[in-house]
Amino acid sequence: MTTLYQEHLAVLINRYENAMTHFGLDAIVLASGGKSYYFQDDHTHPFHAYSGAQQWLPFTLGAETYVVLKMGEKPTLVWPVRDDFWHAPNPVPSGDWQQNWNIVTAKKTDKWFADLPNKTAWLGPQAMPFAVACDGLKAYVDFAKAVKTDFEIQAMRQASMRGAAGHLAAKEAFLAGMSELEIHLAFLKASQQSAFQEPYPGIVGLDEHAAVLHYEHKSIEQVANSRTLLIDAGANEHGYASDITRTFTRHDDDFNALINDLDVMEQKLCRSAISGVAFRDLHQNTLAGIAALLLEHKICALSVEEQLAKRIPQIFFPHGLGHLLGLQVHDVGGHQIDQAGTLSMPDEHAPFLRLTRTLEQNMVITIEPGLYFIPMLIDKMQAEVSNHGCDMARIKYFMPYGGIRIEDNVVVKTDQTENLTRIAFSTTL
Repeated sequence: MTTLYQEHLAVLINRYENAMTHFGLDAIVLASGGKSYYFQDDHTHPFHAYSGAQQWLPFTLGAETYVVLKMGEKPTLVWPVRDDFWHAPNPVPSGDWQQNWNIVTAKKTDKWFADLPNKTAWLGPQAMPFAVACDGLKAYVDFAKAVKTDFEIQAMRQASMRGAAGHLAAKEAFLAGMSELEIHLAFLKASQQSAFQEPYPGIVGLDEHAAVLHYEHKSIEQVANSRTLLIDAGANEHGYASDITRTFTRHDDDFNALINDLDVMEQKLCRSAISGVAFRDLHQNTLAGIAALLLEHKICALSVEEQLAKRIPQIFFPHGLGHLLGLQVHDVGGHQIDQAGTLSMPDEHAPFLRLTRTLEQNMVITIEPGLYFIPMLIDKMQAEVSNHGCDMARIKYFMPYGGIRIEDNVVVKTDQTENLTRIAFSTTL
C-alpha cells in the first residue's frame, strides 16, 4: 500500500493546491472535529472524523487532529497529546507514511496555529477565528472526492472482503434460527469489528422487518422458522466503507424465485454502470425492471408501460438505486455537477435518489434495487390509484416475507465495471 498511498497523497496535494490557487489562499486547515456528548451526560457519541481530514491519512483519525496544507510544502499533521490517565495512550502511528509529512504534536492549550498565513481557510467543524471565510471551497473539494484514487479503491476492496465474511456468517446464523441480535453479533465477529466501528449501524431484519427500509432494532427473540433475512451491513478500512445488502430465505418457494430474479436484474445494472452513463437513466431502467418483475411474478397484471404511467413500481421500490460510496456511506457530492457547487436535484418521480451525476471512471457507487411489501404504501396505492392491476391476494401472500434488497459496491470503468462485492464473496466462499 506504500506506493498507492504516495500516489494518493500526490493527487490530494494537487487537488488542494489547485483550490488554493483558485480561491487565492495561502493555506487550508482540515479539522477532524471534536467529541460531542449526550445531553446532561459525560458519555460521548461515537466519533467519526470529518471525511476531508480522514482522506489524507492511512489510519483512522481521532478527535482534535488537524491537517495543515500550504502551497509547495509537505502537509503538516497536528497530532493531539494529552496528560490523561483515564484513557489509553494516543501515540502517532508508526510507518512509512511519515516520510511524506511534517508531524507536530500539540496539547489542547498549545497555539499551533499562531504562525499560519493570513489567508488561511478552514474545513471541518468548529471553525477557528483566525480562518478567512471562503465560500465555495467545500463544494470545490467535495466534487473531486467522487473519483477515487487507487489507494482508496484498494481500501474499499479490503472493506468489502470483511463485509462479505460478515454476511456469510449472518446467513449461517439465520439458517440456524438465531435472533436478529445474534445474527448481528455473528456479522460483527466475522467482519472483525465492534458495532461502534461499523461505517453505519447494520440493518438486520427478519420477516416483516425486512420491509422497513432503515429498520433500527435488533430483536433478542428467536423466530421459529423465520422466512426472510434482510441484512444491510458493511465494514471499513482506513475510514473507507463497504455497504452491502443481501436477502436470504429459508425455503425454495415463490419468494425465493423473486429474490433470484431481482439478483439477475441487479447484476445487469451493475454491469451497466460504466463511464458516461447518467445515473438517472439507470434508476429509470430499474423502475422498468421492477415493473417487469411484478408482471412476471403475477403481482401486477398491467403492462410495464401502464405500470410506469401509474407509478406502480415506486410502491414496491420507493428509494433510489444507489449513491456514491467512500469515506462516508452516502458520500458527498452526489447531486453536485461541477466544482462551483451547481446542484442537480432529484425530481418528483425519484425524490430519494442520492446520485444524479453522470458516472466517471473510478467513481465508486452502490447499486441496490429493492422490492418490498410495505403495508403503508400498498394501502396508499389501493386508496389513490384506480385500476392498479395488482393482485391483492398475491401481495398478502408475500407480506410476511417483508421484502428484498440486493446491494453491491461497484467501481465505474469505461467498459467493464469492477464489482467489489461479488469479487469479495467469491473470494471468501
